[in-house]
Amino acid sequence: MKNFVKLQLAVLMLFVFSVPALAQKYAYVNTEYILDNIPEYKAALQQLDNVSIQWQKEIEDRYTIIDKLYKTYQAEQVLLTEEMKKRRQDEITTKEKDVKELQKQRFGFEGDLFKKKQELVKPIQDKIYNAVKKLAQDGSYAVIFDKSSDLVMLYTNPKYDKSDDILLAMGYKSGKKEGGGSEKSSSGKSSTSAPTMTNDRDNPEQPKK
Repeated sequence: MKNFVKLQLAVLMLFVFSVPALAQKYAYVNTEYILDNIPEYKAALQQLDNVSIQWQKEIEDRYTIIDKLYKTYQAEQVLLTEEMKKRRQDEITTKEKDVKELQKQRFGFEGDLFKKKQELVKPIQDKIYNAVKKLAQDGSYAVIFDKSSDLVMLYTNPKYDKSDDILLAMGYKSGKKEGGGSEKSSSGKSSTSAPTMTNDRDNPEQPKK
């Protein structure tokens, strides 16, 4: 069913680009390619990676402490009074609860990592969107498609690729394109993993313990 829908969209795209009677102008960009050629974006991804690694280590260190407390309790419980046992158990339970709350705070839905990503990446995405919007308005384009999205584009003429125009409009140099084509690779995907240009909120995956 999903493939059938994609095929329908592809046929529609071919129809749109092949009917001159519509007298409409269309173009496309590749936001993955654009982002891959923005130094600030690469720096933002690196910063997000560093922060994520730091926070995950913080959580793992706390789990290590809890594990040591539990093993010590198991080894010594035969020597402890009921009151001492309860005190040890409460300490371990409290620490487990605290670390789970911290994990949720850091990596949960709309947690610290999500907010950090919004802080670092969204302004760059907004700049791209504004540049695309201005290009569409100035060039009187009816639609500008994003080739890096889920929309299937069976064929694209490189002369309608406005990705470099967007980079230049934002003050960046155009990137190198393999084989003189309009994309970084034959699949249209660059080496950098780029978030989709959308207003949907991300839900970063929590590190599993």
